Amino acid sequence: MNTAEILYEDNHLIAINKPAGYLVQGDDTGDLPIVEMMKDYIKVKDNKPGNVFLAPNHRLDRPVSGSLLFSKTSKALTRVNDLFQKNQVDKTYYAILEGIPEELEGRLEDFIVKNRAKNISYIAKKKIKTAKKCVLEYKVEKVINNRSFVRITPHTGRSHQIRVQMSAMGTPILGDIKYGAEYKMPDRSIALHCYELSFIHPIKLVRVQIKSDPPDLQLWQNFF
Repeated sequence: MNTAEILYEDNHLIAINKPAGYLVQGDDTGDLPIVEMMKDYIKVKDNKPGNVFLAPNHRLDRPVSGSLLFSKTSKALTRVNDLFQKNQVDKTYYAILEGIPEELEGRLEDFIVKNRAKNISYIAKKKIKTAKKCVLEYKVEKVINNRSFVRITPHTGRSHQIRVQMSAMGTPILGDIKYGAEYKMPDRSIALHCYELSFIHPIKLVRVQIKSDPPDLQLWQNFF
């Protein structure tokens, strides 16, 4: 990883603008995950002789880009994970949707079930034992050629939550074939980007705002 991709770093935390296509942690593909790349970066930069401790505080799906936060110490990991679990990290995502939502802004509350064998989530009824509540707010900022640029604020962090809820409105995320999109992106990414993470630093006790620019693609540039 080169230093241009680093968004924030101190003794406790490091954040990057994750490119689409990278795994956060290892899976069955055997592809090198970004957490291992970041360990190598820190080892060289800080001239560390032994193993480097580094763990992601949240996940971004492989085809998703944007602000990704890691903890560099076990103390930070425990405390930042607690912030995420208590919904004390404000998250803002950008997405480009196929089509235009009937309501240009709103709040979505659903229950989601994850099929781990197929790595896919779907909206289900509350009475299903494994269903988890998911909540987000969205606002359409701009429309071009029947594509909507939306700002999304998730209040929960369920697997594939934004992708499922946008698709359930009849407006899947551009490129997200898994959830009903018609068109693929050239690089197999999807038009979903984690723009900002904002929280009180658990050790320094100051507000940290981590922002990242969307991918440098004409598709995104059309909306800015």
